[in-house]
Amino acid sequence: MDVKQAVSSAKTYIADLYADEDLRNLGLEEVELDSLTNEWIVTIGFSRPWDEPKNTLAALASGSGPRRAFKVVRISNASKDVVSVKNRE
Repeated sequence: MDVKQAVSSAKTYIADLYADEDLRNLGLEEVELDSLTNEWIVTIGFSRPWDEPKNTLAALASGSGPRRAFKVVRISNASKDVVSVKNRE
C-alpha cells in the first residue's frame, strides 16, 4: 500500500464510520508509516454541525471557524485493514 492508498482508505473509513453525523471539512492532517508495526498512521480532521458557531456573534467571539475533531486511523500495511481509530492526543 502506498501513502495515497492509506490516506484514501482512512478518509473513506472515517466518512463511513461517522456517516450519520454529517461530517464537514474532512481532510488529511498527518500521515506516517510505523516501520516497527508496519502500520500506516493517518490523522484525519473534520468538523460536525454542532462544532460550528450558532450565529455570527458567536463566530466573532470565538475568533475562529468551527472546532475540529482529529482521529488517528491505524491501517495494516500488509492486510490493508483498519486496525484502530482513536482520538488524537
